[in-house]
Amino acid sequence: MSTYILFFLGFVILIYGAKLLVDGASSIGVKAGLPQLIIGLSIVALGTSLPELVINVFASLKGNTGLAIGNVLGSNIMNTLFIVGITAIIYPIKVSSSVCKRDSWINLIAILLVAVLANDTLFGNSNNSINTIDGIILLIFFILLLYILFSNKSDNSKNVESDIKNYSYIKSVFLIIAGSCGLFFGGRWIVDGALIISQDFGVSESTIGLTLIAVATSLPELVTSVVAALKKNTDIAIGNALGSNIFNIFLVLGTSATISPIAFDSNLNIEIGILIISSLFLMVVIRFGGRKRTITRFEGVLLASGYVVFLVWSIFL
Repeated sequence: MSTYILFFLGFVILIYGAKLLVDGASSIGVKAGLPQLIIGLSIVALGTSLPELVINVFASLKGNTGLAIGNVLGSNIMNTLFIVGITAIIYPIKVSSSVCKRDSWINLIAILLVAVLANDTLFGNSNNSINTIDGIILLIFFILLLYILFSNKSDNSKNVESDIKNYSYIKSVFLIIAGSCGLFFGGRWIVDGALIISQDFGVSESTIGLTLIAVATSLPELVTSVVAALKKNTDIAIGNALGSNIFNIFLVLGTSATISPIAFDSNLNIEIGILIISSLFLMVVIRFGGRKRTITRFEGVLLASGYVVFLVWSIFL
């Protein structure tokens, strides 16, 4: 019972720890004279993927790579289908030009890259895996992504939060230390609990990652997107969702594979296929839908319903 309590408590500590770390690091960045654009595109943006990153690092160090790949794929499916869908249901999403011309394409390229790197049997190898070299390739793409983001300052400046708090050095360092402790203990409790849950219920680690952990780690993005939708700032919501997807693949999955090669179950190609189809659906809707560069409420219902079907299928079938 204590393991289950620590498992669910771990999510609270993990997510809150990520916020404290980002607040403290952002404050240090302000004091160091870094432009808010740089802080927003690095520290703040990274904060949305910190929960997935910490869980995957712990899972990789323990050799539980099924949990790592399931977490990334599950989080990205939830971002693409449920978070974007719920946001559009609350208020139609008017998609910015940067999402149309850049983010949606990078998101699709990232998914296709994982599909190619994971399916080694297509190239004559005996086993499918995302190995250390594949992880390094993904991290190289992450560095290229940062270069692209920093190179388009005028395009990104309006999407960066302007309310970064400026704490004292002592408080900033305290927040960083407290946040790091939260990430450490929360991540460890979650991974330990996930392994016991998978054994108790007789399900695979990847299934736990695809469902329970993916939903929990995506809650900050969901809350942020819902709040943005209520304020009718829905362009921020889809930008955050796709940005989180890209960070999850390039940074989180890349780091995980670099630490420990990830054995890839060919059954997970179904999840990759879902990501490819849903990403293409978004691109088609944005460009050729009834309202150009807009995701309507009806289209949001289709996306959210698709996620519910996926969740039921993952758990019960």
